[in-house]
Amino acid sequence: MEEEEETTIDGGDGSELCLDLTSFQLHDLGEVEIPPGLIELDLTANRLSSLDERIGALSRLRKLSLRQNLFDDQGVEPITRWDGLSGLTDLILRDNRLTKIPDVSLFKDLIIFDVSFNEIPSLNGLSKVSSTLKELYVSKNEVTKMEELNHLHELQILELGSNRLRIMENLQTLTNLQELWLGRNRIRAVNLCGLKCIRKISLQSNRLTSMIGFQDCVALEELYLSHNGIAKMEGLSSLENLRVLDVSSNKLTSVDDIESLTRLEDLWLNDNQIVSLDVIGSAVLGSGEKLTTIYLEHNPCAKSPDYSTTLRQIFPNLQQVDSDVFL
Repeated sequence: MEEEEETTIDGGDGSELCLDLTSFQLHDLGEVEIPPGLIELDLTANRLSSLDERIGALSRLRKLSLRQNLFDDQGVEPITRWDGLSGLTDLILRDNRLTKIPDVSLFKDLIIFDVSFNEIPSLNGLSKVSSTLKELYVSKNEVTKMEELNHLHELQILELGSNRLRIMENLQTLTNLQELWLGRNRIRAVNLCGLKCIRKISLQSNRLTSMIGFQDCVALEELYLSHNGIAKMEGLSSLENLRVLDVSSNKLTSVDDIESLTRLEDLWLNDNQIVSLDVIGSAVLGSGEKLTTIYLEHNPCAKSPDYSTTLRQIFPNLQQVDSDVFL
């Protein structure tokens, strides 16, 4: 491999801080020079199935991405015992062939851990992850239970979308959690275990029939509940910081419990059963001047004459109605 093909960032003193080998389609690193002073190594989108032993000697390495390769559990096992890598803060194992959470107890300062898009059936092993962790991504696996999370007091982002979860549980100690992503699971009821500081929640494409459960999340700014079976808007009046609300593709016949909200900017109501536009203005009264985007297409009310014009009259600062953007 020619040296000029490798993307590096010079540290200023001649040391190379970053080596980016994204999409080189490498099967191994035999012909790659690996500078000993690396701080970041990105091996995304290659054909790697085993780790080069030289990586284990990178004592300054802080960020390692093995995303979109062919690693199985045995292939990543060396990471768990290479003491030279103990300073890692970011470990990305997304989109490989893992069937379990690897033992990452060696990394006492880990901040970001990503094992999404694998074949992991359980969160067993998370108990060994450092309590310093701030971002955890385990989406698109086969996880059936939320567990071994209790010690992650510093966690700010939890992504467990596209799994097989049925129950929201074991969240009560995640008091710094800012974002919770649980879309595409099998969850039937909302249970935030007393958490009140979350700013973004996604429960899209689950089996919810009720919105009850969010009323104590007074810091909530974005709420995504599309593609469920919700028939009534409720439990929203206390969410005074809400800016984005997506309840599209449900079973709603009216717009309720958001008239007191004053910061709503985006409102997604499309693909429901809302019959009339007459009550929309009063239903969104508090955010009448703030609302910039509204989706109502594929409702009976969207068939009304001058549908878009009527909405623009109700909400003077609208910039978008459905797919129509107004400059």
